Amino acid sequence: MRVLDLAFKDIRQILRDKQSAFFLLIMPIVFTLLFGFAFGGFDSGDDDADPRLPVGFLNQDAGITAQRFMGLLEQSDVLRLVTPVADADALGQQVAEGDLAAAVIVPADFGAQMEANTPVPVTLIMDPTAATAFTIQGELETAISRLASALQTARISADTAVAQGQLASEEEQRAYFADALTRAVTAWQSPPVQVRASSTGAAAQTDSTAVYSDNAFAHSSPGMMAQFALAGLITASQVLVLERKSGAMRRLLTTNMSRASILVGHYLAMFIMIIAQLLIMILFGQLLLQLPYFQEPAATLLLVIASAFFAASMGLLIGALAKSEEQAVVYSLVPMFILAGLGGAWMPLEFTPLSVQRIAYLTPIAWIMDGFKDIIVRGLGLESVLTATAVLLLYAVILWLLAAWRFRFE
Repeated sequence: MRVLDLAFKDIRQILRDKQSAFFLLIMPIVFTLLFGFAFGGFDSGDDDADPRLPVGFLNQDAGITAQRFMGLLEQSDVLRLVTPVADADALGQQVAEGDLAAAVIVPADFGAQMEANTPVPVTLIMDPTAATAFTIQGELETAISRLASALQTARISADTAVAQGQLASEEEQRAYFADALTRAVTAWQSPPVQVRASSTGAAAQTDSTAVYSDNAFAHSSPGMMAQFALAGLITASQVLVLERKSGAMRRLLTTNMSRASILVGHYLAMFIMIIAQLLIMILFGQLLLQLPYFQEPAATLLLVIASAFFAASMGLLIGALAKSEEQAVVYSLVPMFILAGLGGAWMPLEFTPLSVQRIAYLTPIAWIMDGFKDIIVRGLGLESVLTATAVLLLYAVILWLLAAWRFRFE
């Protein structure tokens, strides 16, 4: 009971501070909305609006191969081709002004070189530092690879027909090749083998839904929850600093509470505070932002608890290391910005290089983000968050042990 009394005392002290409400609720909601708007939240009230990235397309080759390449790009779930009457300079200007995410220019000898199995590179105009650069480049490379495969299929089919004496004239050969190429490209619209993933009874999801969501707040909501769970530790850490400076911590040792009980009491206060913060933010996301947190309530609750254990351990360590209230602020905000930036709270890790993603998963924020996205974006269930939960609990144990080792009662 003494542990609970100490925890509730800390909570009352935290709630009396206006700064607490600012970092616990106001800032997370404001930044969730701001980042959501940046990713296109409430961008259009038209449910039929195309969410794909607008990419300008200038075809300087009138051949059948270039036309089929354009058809492959039009099948993309990520790119939306825009074919304005413009030259290369005009397309570059539209990309620079942000009207287009990128522009693709197909050279005049594209088809002849592809058919001769000596591919000529297309021109891609884009900002290489943009968040969507890797996605656009990947889609373009995929389309070229599929075109090369379709050309090889058409070439083999035409050669077989010629060997069997079915095509007498060169005109018939060209027509047969064009038809075979068209059928091979069309086959990519419904490949015979498709990869789908499902977990704990959730509906099967295609690859396109594994990364993207129609709801722009699907990234900002878990991102800001993860970030401000750490920012909310400022006041809680300052409570420990003030108790040491005032001598209250030393007086607690004269009671029948052990040192371990005192640590647990302060830790419990942070844990309860963060649990409440995360649950309020999840309710905000579910009811106002239309995010499906409750479609897998067990998975959501498990991830919330694991995240709170980690954040509370971080808060206890900050309180153990900080010697002044100012240090408590710095020790809370600096890890928040570093971990949030590296962990993908600001920008989806899917848009970053593989090397960055590997570094990101050394941070707990990346695992929090991944777990929540498994629930609200990928539609997965309890099994999908078990790894993230285990990693967060491991971080919690390590940070708690470090805090207990460094904690000073005077």
